[in-house]
Amino acid sequence: MNRNIWVVSFLAVLIWSGINPKDQFTWFLEVLPAMLGALVLFFTYHSFRLTSLLYIFILLHCIVLMVGGHYTYAEVPLFDTIKELMGSERNNYDKVGHFFQGFVPALLAREILLRKAVVNTRQWLNVFIISISLAFSAFYELIEWWVAVASGENAEAFLGTQGYVWDTQSDMALALIGAITCLVILAKFHDRQLQKYQ
Repeated sequence: MNRNIWVVSFLAVLIWSGINPKDQFTWFLEVLPAMLGALVLFFTYHSFRLTSLLYIFILLHCIVLMVGGHYTYAEVPLFDTIKELMGSERNNYDKVGHFFQGFVPALLAREILLRKAVVNTRQWLNVFIISISLAFSAFYELIEWWVAVASGENAEAFLGTQGYVWDTQSDMALALIGAITCLVILAKFHDRQLQKYQ
């Protein structure tokens, strides 16, 4: 993916998301990982350039975060409409975010593990990738807990539980599904993109 297109797309959505967000504190918490990720990509672009496929999915994940930050995950309008059509009690946009939270780290872990030859056999590769993705998801849930403890009621929009008692477990389950989906549908295509780095 062209770097300039990536940067312009990222900045355009970031600026849009920061204009009159539903809750300024939630916006900051939600877009912070996207901004930190963009900084890491900027500083590693020449020393460890990633595949175009991975850059595209990182951008999509950042967009998911920034949309959630703008509206809060419990109030994304399209998913309010879907909620009404499906007769559901909750806005499930956060589940899209947690799916991506498994999908994108799985692709990133796969790329790093293969390019750095960390895992010697393909049989163990997927086990490590899924384990890394689940660890990432669990760590994010810990961050949500720490923010809730530190900020009290201000964290409700950030947590986005919407009264669902199994929200944390379902979030991690969605990340697991995202990681497995990534490996099933993208592994061969990703391998072809990685050939230029061998």
